Amino acid sequence: MSSHPSPRPVADLFAAGGRLVAIPRRPARREALLAHLAESLFETGRVYREPEVNAALKTVHEDYPALRRHLVVGGFLARTKDGAAYHRQRPAAVPGGATPAVA
Repeated sequence: MSSHPSPRPVADLFAAGGRLVAIPRRPARREALLAHLAESLFETGRVYREPEVNAALKTVHEDYPALRRHLVVGGFLARTKDGAAYHRQRPAAVPGGATPAVA
């Protein structure tokens, strides 16, 4: 067995109907999913209201609040202080390639 397994494609996380089977627990796998969701569901430069973000995320998984939180914490979406508006952004690089921990 190789010490560096090749990463599985993000498509492996989805069922045949396009629904997300589960939110990955492994940080690197979850980060790959979040990058895919940000890119495929949200346009750069567009402002989204929270109900629009929720509706987009509901198309892939019932736990849209967790996905929304992961996207914000991971730096894929930024939101206003009041949480009413969101926009896509590129996540900040973290030393070592790790995803920031959330308490």
